Amino acid sequence: MFKAGVDQDALINMFSEATAKQGEALRSAVRDATLKALQHRELTMENIRKALQVVTSATTAGAAKNPAGPADVEKILASAVAGMDGALLQAVEANRKALQHFVEQGAGNEKRIKGAIANVEKMEETFFATITKAVQSSGVSALQQPWDQVLGAMKMKGTDTGAQAAQVVEQLMAQTQEVMRQGRAATAKAAQAMLDGYAALVSGVLIGMSEGMTQGASGADESKAKSRKA
Repeated sequence: MFKAGVDQDALINMFSEATAKQGEALRSAVRDATLKALQHRELTMENIRKALQVVTSATTAGAAKNPAGPADVEKILASAVAGMDGALLQAVEANRKALQHFVEQGAGNEKRIKGAIANVEKMEETFFATITKAVQSSGVSALQQPWDQVLGAMKMKGTDTGAQAAQVVEQLMAQTQEVMRQGRAATAKAAQAMLDGYAALVSGVLIGMSEGMTQGASGADESKAKSRKA
């Protein structure tokens, strides 16, 4: 089974056999799976929802088969949520880089740019709403309470995605006002040409960021290996 760039069978098997002690490994696996799903298509809000829905559904299906007790299952689900949060955090950063480029080019006052900034602001809301809907749609009533506990705790704490999104919106709004004050607005035709490729550009930025993270991790592993040999 392969949908939206996610190997759902792999996620289901992983969560059916996972233990609470594997929290970091689960978080990393879910983050990577979600990032792959986000990279599979243009980075629109609709595709973000689809990616979160697919990963949540696979996580729920796997956890439902896990023989662990309620407390451990709750920790397992918390790791999954943290992984999705980590992936969406990267999506927010990719939006920031793309939007900053457009604002610097003078397209910051365009309606679609304002809409894109508004979508960034709603990332955390979308995150919780999509996961909640996916859980409810799964039909796995036994996991409803653990999921409610996990999501409730994260809402109290706040997501990394939400915190970063708030900073990004504040920064971009300030830059937009500065561009308008200096009168550096792009022509309507030029702004439209830039914005037509916005979702594709953000997707490309996200892929580049992920490749950079992978290369950084590989470099760190090589350094550790050399240190051990020395």
